[in-house]
Amino acid sequence: MPANQLLIAVHGWLLSKQVWSPFAACWKERHPEIELWCPDLPGFGDAERPSGLLPNLSAYGRWLAEEAVYRAEGRPFVLLGHSLGGSVVLHAEAHLRQQQQPGLMGVVLLAAGGGIYQPRPFRRLRSFGKLILELRPDALAQLPAPIGALGPFKAERRAARGLLVNSTSRGAVRDLPGLVANLGVESLWISGDNDQVMEPGYVRHLAAYSPGHDYRQINGCGHLPMREKPEVLSDILSSWVEDQSLARPRS
Repeated sequence: MPANQLLIAVHGWLLSKQVWSPFAACWKERHPEIELWCPDLPGFGDAERPSGLLPNLSAYGRWLAEEAVYRAEGRPFVLLGHSLGGSVVLHAEAHLRQQQQPGLMGVVLLAAGGGIYQPRPFRRLRSFGKLILELRPDALAQLPAPIGALGPFKAERRAARGLLVNSTSRGAVRDLPGLVANLGVESLWISGDNDQVMEPGYVRHLAAYSPGHDYRQINGCGHLPMREKPEVLSDILSSWVEDQSLARPRS
């Protein structure tokens, strides 16, 4: 696998960079030549949200695009987004493409799908999410380990609520297929066969809008492959990233 590259892993809603810990340890052991960066999104984990950063997908996508270019320092990089982080990655790719920024080799969408607006389920999701934010930390203490330690206690209320409402709005959901169809790089889509949060069918549905996509399913895995099957995820990613490296034109 070629060195001097960067893999950027973005967490999902109400989580933090801690969700990547098992995968990060596995990746460092197997691929020490490829830097892995797992940032906390602004307002989540230990990262404060700048007052001028609006809590919506477009603004967070622009933030990620700018941070990725700065962190890469001219190196080629891949954006990996989990769940809601996948939507942030899609918006970042669109921003990089519009700004004609070089460097992005591909995008990976992990347990991220959708593109179908469903009024009632989304209303229930928004209500449940807002309830969690109102009841912290008592409600989160009831969640199975290790969810409580992955970020929910630290998430800024406005950032968490804003992204939840924005990402489940009719406009944001209907924008997803267009973002995928217009991708300027290859995409890899990964889901767990036992994922009850983002079922594989929704991942395959959104992935199908990209003619150059690759889809992989991890058996015996739910919504957190980076914790449940870090070795399998590492193998899938390293193989795919190497393929993108070989296909990338030499400058």
